[in-house]
Amino acid sequence: MTAFTGNHILSVDQFDREAIEKVFEVAATMQPYARRQKRTTVLDGAILGNLFFEPSTRTRVSFGTAFNLLGGEVRETTGMSSSALAKGESLYDTARVLSGYSDIIAMRHPAAGSVAEFAQGSRVPVINGGDGANEHPTQALLDLYTIQREREYQGKGIDGLHIAMIGDLRYGRTVHSLSRLLSLFKNIRFTLISPKELAMPSPIIDAIENAGHQLTITEQLEGNMDADICYQTRIQEERFPSQDEANKYRGKFRLNQSIYTRHFQSNTVIMHPLPRDSRAEANELDNDLNLNPNLAIFRQTDNGVLVRMALFALTLGIEDKVAHYERDVVWFSNKSSE
Repeated sequence: MTAFTGNHILSVDQFDREAIEKVFEVAATMQPYARRQKRTTVLDGAILGNLFFEPSTRTRVSFGTAFNLLGGEVRETTGMSSSALAKGESLYDTARVLSGYSDIIAMRHPAAGSVAEFAQGSRVPVINGGDGANEHPTQALLDLYTIQREREYQGKGIDGLHIAMIGDLRYGRTVHSLSRLLSLFKNIRFTLISPKELAMPSPIIDAIENAGHQLTITEQLEGNMDADICYQTRIQEERFPSQDEANKYRGKFRLNQSIYTRHFQSNTVIMHPLPRDSRAEANELDNDLNLNPNLAIFRQTDNGVLVRMALFALTLGIEDKVAHYERDVVWFSNKSSE
């Protein structure tokens, strides 16, 4: 990706290491605004069309929050049934109409390739907020940003990383996108842990192997792993042909403090794209991990706002104007002292 301004962000395949570093450089400058220590009105008058045709909490709200923190306004559509798509309108027609009301659009849709199809009809940049089991590029970028920050804290970089990905690797679009981004780095070790039926798709495996990285595929946690990152995923029940099929795998890969101590290093970082399934029959990440300092799931969500602010700034070409429109915060916030 040689230029951001005016371009859609649809796939992690658009990014090389230079583009990733640029996003992370801009994301770091967004800290004062995300913490509400300062505010900026650089996008005053700009409108984000936040179009989420599939259930979402964190991604939808963080896109809106990121745009608001840059001074812009947000218009939202949630759910397929409340949109004209339920009446048979095409994605192209929806894009032509709604892009006339917006300066940029963030979109999630349950069908793979749908956001790219929508982008063909859009008159403004479109950012992919997740298209079915296909991709989730902004989640992958915030995950990678989290990995970089956690590694920096340990005095290390991303090159040479060992990551264990656990759970539903077939339908979990976050691990698909993250694996592709990690493949751009050097000497990455991937350990993929899942039932055969939920194994990582072949194209992702091929991308990892073609990039020359080490790959281990197994169906269960074994021994004491030297993984730097443990990336747990949710069983994507909404993508299974039936609830009964999804229930076969629910709770197969629980992680609690005891299991963590048995299989991972004392400094292994625990990540999860959220939501974590906390129902008793699943309990993917036990509450007894909540006080573990290596649990990075909420640092991930915080980082998501920074990365999405950076993507808005770069795509709209105002990354070098943010500080110019900086103002003091006029209300008291505890975040100011963090």
